[in-house]
Amino acid sequence: MQNTNRFKCKPLSAAIAASVLTLSSQSLMAQDAAPVEEVLVTGIRASLQNAMDIKRDSAGVVDAISAEDIGKFPDTNLAESLQRITGVSINRNNGEGSQITVRGWGPDFNMVTLNGRTMPVGSAYGGGSGADQTTRGGASRAFDFANIASEGVSGVEVYKTGKANITTGGIGATVNVLTARPLNTPGLNASVGGKLVHDTTNRTGDDVTPELSGIFSWTDDDAKFGVGLSASYQERDSGYTGATVNDWDVNEWGLIGGQSDFNEPYDSDVFVNAPDNGQLYTRPYDIRYTFSDRERIRTNAQLTLQYAPTDAITATVDYTFAQNEQSEHRGEVTNWVQRSPFLETVEFDNQAIATPVVITELYNQDPENSPTVRDIGYSQYYRSQEDTLDSLGLNVEWEVNDNLTLAFDVHDSTMESVPTGPGYAGEVDVGVGAPIKTGKTLYYGSDLPYWTWDTDDSIVSNGDGIIDENDLSSTVLRIWSAEQVSDVTQFKFDGMWEFDEGRFDFGIERREMSSNTTSYNGNNQQVLGGWGAAAPGEFPDGSFEPFNLVGEYSDFNTGSAPATGFRADARDLAAFLVSEYGAYVGVENNGGNTASSDTIEEDTLAAYFQVGFDGQIGNFQVNVLTGLRYEATDQTSISNTPPLARFVWQSDNDFAQESVPVDATISENDYDVLLPNLDVQVNFTDDIVARFSTSQTIARAGLASLTSAVNGFGVGGSTLLASTPRANANNPFLKPLMSTNYDLSFEWYFDDTSMASVGFFQKRVDNFVGNEDSIRTFEVRNQTAGPRAQAALLALQDGGWEVSDPALYAMISILDNPTDFPNGADDYDGTVGQQSALGEGCTTADCFIYPRDDDPLMEFEVTTPVNDDEQRKVSGMELAVQHFFGDTGFGVMANYTIVSGNTEFDVFSLEEQYALEGLSDTANMVLMYENYGVQARLAYNWRDDYLNRQNVGSGNNPGFIEDHSQFDLNVSYDITDNLSVSFEGLNITGEDRREYARNKAMLWGLEDLGARYQIGARYKF
Repeated sequence: MQNTNRFKCKPLSAAIAASVLTLSSQSLMAQDAAPVEEVLVTGIRASLQNAMDIKRDSAGVVDAISAEDIGKFPDTNLAESLQRITGVSINRNNGEGSQITVRGWGPDFNMVTLNGRTMPVGSAYGGGSGADQTTRGGASRAFDFANIASEGVSGVEVYKTGKANITTGGIGATVNVLTARPLNTPGLNASVGGKLVHDTTNRTGDDVTPELSGIFSWTDDDAKFGVGLSASYQERDSGYTGATVNDWDVNEWGLIGGQSDFNEPYDSDVFVNAPDNGQLYTRPYDIRYTFSDRERIRTNAQLTLQYAPTDAITATVDYTFAQNEQSEHRGEVTNWVQRSPFLETVEFDNQAIATPVVITELYNQDPENSPTVRDIGYSQYYRSQEDTLDSLGLNVEWEVNDNLTLAFDVHDSTMESVPTGPGYAGEVDVGVGAPIKTGKTLYYGSDLPYWTWDTDDSIVSNGDGIIDENDLSSTVLRIWSAEQVSDVTQFKFDGMWEFDEGRFDFGIERREMSSNTTSYNGNNQQVLGGWGAAAPGEFPDGSFEPFNLVGEYSDFNTGSAPATGFRADARDLAAFLVSEYGAYVGVENNGGNTASSDTIEEDTLAAYFQVGFDGQIGNFQVNVLTGLRYEATDQTSISNTPPLARFVWQSDNDFAQESVPVDATISENDYDVLLPNLDVQVNFTDDIVARFSTSQTIARAGLASLTSAVNGFGVGGSTLLASTPRANANNPFLKPLMSTNYDLSFEWYFDDTSMASVGFFQKRVDNFVGNEDSIRTFEVRNQTAGPRAQAALLALQDGGWEVSDPALYAMISILDNPTDFPNGADDYDGTVGQQSALGEGCTTADCFIYPRDDDPLMEFEVTTPVNDDEQRKVSGMELAVQHFFGDTGFGVMANYTIVSGNTEFDVFSLEEQYALEGLSDTANMVLMYENYGVQARLAYNWRDDYLNRQNVGSGNNPGFIEDHSQFDLNVSYDITDNLSVSFEGLNITGEDRREYARNKAMLWGLEDLGARYQIGARYKF
């Protein structure tokens, strides 16, 4: 498979290399090198002082983090360090900092640059299967800090206010990651380090894994030529134990005699503590206990060459490589919530949104005449993905004279997130079930729902009375695969003219961004043992390993949940099913798969100027920086997504999609913006500083929203029984979000490494992106509401039978097959056994119900992103203090951020909403000690509840992350001036992660997390 965008700009890379070789071949001019200022800082105190000085001397609101020594950043993970800054919070993946939120604006609304350069992003882990919150479908603008090791980083700058000379894209902030430059530290500087990593969540991998890093910097005696090299390698083995719920129906409790989402009348005796008429109530789809075993290999390297032929000219060429290889074995124990006729009891709680606390189901209602079971889900997954960043750049800075400095910068950078599983699969999903369950009771309402069940393996399986691998059958096989390949080519020319009491900055920029996301098999599922798991015992002996899954939970109460879980290598299971059923694994199978490809291209031309003045107003020193940036963007959206041709109805609520190829859809859009900024700094005294800033900044809509495709088709049952088909349509004509920002802050620098500050900010955002729903039809026929379905519904009603999706599906099958059912509707007996045999228990295509020409067109509720007319406001306050207590060595750093706005999600509304994800209060405290060669930090981080996602599933539900906190510990000791040893503990109290929907009883997912420990040594030359 080829992607035309992948190698688009490689000729530029060759040109950069040729340019630097040409420059390096010039003879050295015989001028004495001017002394180069030593900027290397060592230790906690020096690092904080350097960061404090950057904040103090910057125009606008800027926070910074500096390396404590060469090759030693405060935290192993950059995101973990960034969360110590006021207003910055992080999203964690697998217990590790991954993406950042700044002042309530999530990862897609923050721009991350490397040495001032816009970096491409890409994330398509798990093929976007959606099996849990860790999977990604590509089409992302969010930068993943887990890809970057901190050892090669010299500092990080966080610009919270806009400036004309900063690349656009961040409403929350622009984060600039700085790497070491050899000419900044003349001579020979080197450091090597090693760590042993132990993750307490690890089950099957190595208990101790290695991490190696090194950084080397050298210049000649005249500091005219320098070479810098940094590299790191880390292996990490970890485990995951959690739980998920796939979806929650939410509706209003209806009139007496109507039909609820449980397919029971509202006045049914099944319901206990039933909701009031008109009250919102909910129905869960399932509860899944999940586990996984993960491996991660991260490799980073950067090579930097610098040449200063004169005191006035410095040329830098650098190459950055970052690769993150991930693989995961995952499994589940799944209990699906059934509808009538299996319900015995549904008991609701007393919350404003009535939520079930107990659901009791009975399947084997007539064991003598119609013995019936349902399967326990034991699906197995394998995931594998590789993310690779390549960046090559050239920078030339020329001090033309004492007043004028010019700089030219160009880079070509590519990010590829590609699947590395069998046959280019990102996720191999092997559906496995044990058809032995005769009834169950589900207990919701606690942090972790649990269940009990009754089983009988003599009805379908081997009858040995033991839940073992001989009871396991395949159900379906699904292959998920997605790749995102992004490329950024950026040219920048900047100038600065310094004059008495001020300066004039100017520049132009050209940035070309292309991001392609290709997804495979998004609507393909191979029915093998069938939805009813009809082939127990088919797998070879030894395919599965039984283990006590509930014993893996350390922080959550699993109640009386059965202990049995199974794990297996999904690749081996899939290979067996290929030989057994003729199934396939991969993304190419004689046209049997579908591929959806979306490309977004943005070509941006920008020009800016800004003027800075230093002066006096009365007795106060005043610094003013004001500027204007103009940007024009041409955007092209290319979508080659096969449209849905038809649904194949495979059982009561199971549908497969079939698509047809079409030509690509191309949409073009353009827009321009004018972005002013003003920063005013007043020094009331040498120690007290006040700042006022106002600016306009933009953030572009998410890449997925800008495609031209209609996708996300789905239906969960017959539309005659109130099921609603849904789809997603995107909008390539979305405007960028425009934010008008105001900042006011006061800072008191009361000692060399001590300060206190308070800041107020407000962001007024236009063109906020939300969703709206509409009813649309496509060329898709609806067999669930056509003449066959209507005749089946009438037959059920005439016979006095219960009406449900399984009953309707069975009756259609009977009426449509007079050969096997010569008596028509009279051959329907209403038993669960017959419904199962004709529905999920049948594994051949002859049982499926296909659309016909006389079926009506299916009406879809289509969700489309749109720009909102209402202005959104986010306001907040940031409080910070930092202090070292004299010569004791003890210090403290603390901050608190409060944010609010008219962007909150209304949990009592069922409509599509426009809410800001990530908005939350945060707090940090770090206790520090540095003396006698000992450096120690105990860091505490807290984040309040926040909206993580919205308009999810059939109920347009939100997803809120519960408030959580974490303690981290870092201790090092300098054995000599060159040799130090260290100990790190991350999440040392084992705090967990939990996500809920409209109330805390509506679980979306949770992770039972553990601590991670590292011991290391570092030698500095």
